[in-house]
Amino acid sequence: MTNQQIEELTTVLDASFRESGSAQGYALFHHLILLLAEGKPVSPARIAAVMERSSEELETILRQMPSIELDEEGNVVGAGLTLRPTPHRFTINDRTLFTWCALDALMFPGLLGQTVQVESPCATTGTPVRVKITADGVEQVEPPEAVVSLVAPDASADIRRSFCDYVNFFSSNEAASSWLSKHPGATTLPVKEAYRLGRRLAESIFVIKEAGF
Repeated sequence: MTNQQIEELTTVLDASFRESGSAQGYALFHHLILLLAEGKPVSPARIAAVMERSSEELETILRQMPSIELDEEGNVVGAGLTLRPTPHRFTINDRTLFTWCALDALMFPGLLGQTVQVESPCATTGTPVRVKITADGVEQVEPPEAVVSLVAPDASADIRRSFCDYVNFFSSNEAASSWLSKHPGATTLPVKEAYRLGRRLAESIFVIKEAGF
């Protein structure tokens, strides 16, 4: 895929995310990703302090975000990056975390500025897909022909259900073919190209939109 095609796909996805989210929501996600990378639940009080917002304002924003995962004490345990197991294992500084989808796993190392080992089973064959990602890019992919599935999300506030649930690793395009036949409009990208797409989305969603918070 050419740089122009990556930019065009980024524009389509970014427009979809704009319809389903808000500047406040993306800023919150950005801070939560950084905090959850420490490997512990994040209290509302800590989030409010980091974002320099009142607890009441923060609680209002959290209530508007159905995808956010909370524990029994009301602490945040998942926001793209999660402490709860998913198929997408995300190992950073010897801490094993998880992500909601394959694209999250490719996007977050750049946001965190650290090297991450990603492991996720092919969504059809179960073959492990392993990716080493540094702050600068994808360093290693096994198997080399692995791909990532992508869809254009519906205009829904629940980004996890409308987008993340459909964004998975596959060991190859051949392995993804049966899944694609059941999901009209979906596509796949080689892992390195999906990383480029994720990096552009992260720049748009988390940097530009946070500036307006």
